[in-house]
Amino acid sequence: MNFELLIQSQQTFFNSNKTKDIGFRKQQLEKLKHIIRQNETLLYEAIYKDFKKSEFDTYTNELFLLYSDINTAIKNIDAWSAKKSVKTNFFNFPASSYIIPEPLGTSLIIGAWNYPYQLSLAPAIAAIAAGNTVILKPSEIALNTSNAMASIINANFSTEYFTVVEGGVAETTELLKQKYDKMFFTGSTSTGKIVYEAAAKHLTPVTLELGGKSPAFITKDCNLKQTVKRLVWGKFLNAGQTCIAPDYIVVDKRIEEDFIKVLKDCIAKSDYSFANNNYVQIINDKHFNRLVNLIDKTKVVFGGSSNSAERYIEPTVLSGISFADEIMKEEIFGPLLPIISYTNIDDAIAEVKKKQKPLSCYIFTDDTKIKNKIRSEISFGGGCINDSVMHISNDNLPFGGVGASGMGSYHGEAGFKTFSHYKSIMEKPFWFEPNFKYPPYTKRKLNLIKKLKSII
Repeated sequence: MNFELLIQSQQTFFNSNKTKDIGFRKQQLEKLKHIIRQNETLLYEAIYKDFKKSEFDTYTNELFLLYSDINTAIKNIDAWSAKKSVKTNFFNFPASSYIIPEPLGTSLIIGAWNYPYQLSLAPAIAAIAAGNTVILKPSEIALNTSNAMASIINANFSTEYFTVVEGGVAETTELLKQKYDKMFFTGSTSTGKIVYEAAAKHLTPVTLELGGKSPAFITKDCNLKQTVKRLVWGKFLNAGQTCIAPDYIVVDKRIEEDFIKVLKDCIAKSDYSFANNNYVQIINDKHFNRLVNLIDKTKVVFGGSSNSAERYIEPTVLSGISFADEIMKEEIFGPLLPIISYTNIDDAIAEVKKKQKPLSCYIFTDDTKIKNKIRSEISFGGGCINDSVMHISNDNLPFGGVGASGMGSYHGEAGFKTFSHYKSIMEKPFWFEPNFKYPPYTKRKLNLIKKLKSII
């Protein structure tokens, strides 16, 4: 495929101003919703082939969120797109001032494999709502879902408006050489740097949704049963292959033993297996082998077994972990849960702050002082207090990272803003114009300006 010609065709279509029409945007979003709904069976089958993800998980973790994104955009797009009046300062009287959102133009969206539908189509929904054209590049790692998205999108949308480009590193590399008006990437920090460098060559604005080691703090004042239940769900959802999954536990030493006991009981009762569709495979052999090599058998207190033929790794808990251990050097992105205990919360916070800023942070406590302390002292993209992962389901909360975990945000209006430029306008009538700003400049004029400045 000639990517240069593809982008030129999208630029031509964008310049026709058709995408700026709010009615057109709503029609395209309704069309996308209909296409997804019409092809749900195809989407379920494709993702099951990639990593045994069940219909239940696919709907609740992916399609439900996409339907919600589309409905929210359709409901609010008029308000989001409206001209917003702002105050005009004294020196510009008489005038009106306002801000108009406008679409950026052509956009490249590179999706991730772990939630292949949601992490590819959610930013596309935001881009469409804002009035952009879209080139979507799904991850080739989840090949069947990539094929499914290409099949349903390319059969129903014109290439010049919304198209899916498939391929691997070679195709992505060629795509990154082109000039866009907006780039959006979800994936690893290392690849995010490559995307950022490519964007910089053309001064293209870019949103990066990356990852990192997201801590979960467990204090002695938490409700232990509820804490563990919510934590286990968030950690082992998608076999831990979730960018906002709790990566490791930081637990008060005084409750560590009780915490581990309740944790083990909860995991055992959850019955994480392929047989009952409660669990998924590790996506490929490369990731499977990386995860198995992170398991220190001497520190396993639950789980630890694996099956390479099935790419199955049992939910695994490791205790006696320190911040210097190998498993603490990179984002785990799998069903391994290391536990670090602390005796002094300040020391624990200091150790977490030595690492790159995480995408998420979770705090389980009923102690307001500790809650506020952790929340204010640690920089992170977003998170929950007394829950895990669920902040992503509230589209009123902008979702994004900070530092090495990403830049920019989306979901709901934040997604609309991400794919928009906010044009500032000041509009004046002809009937009045003070002359103090025009030459000749005099001492009297300067004194008048200074006097007015001191008054207003």
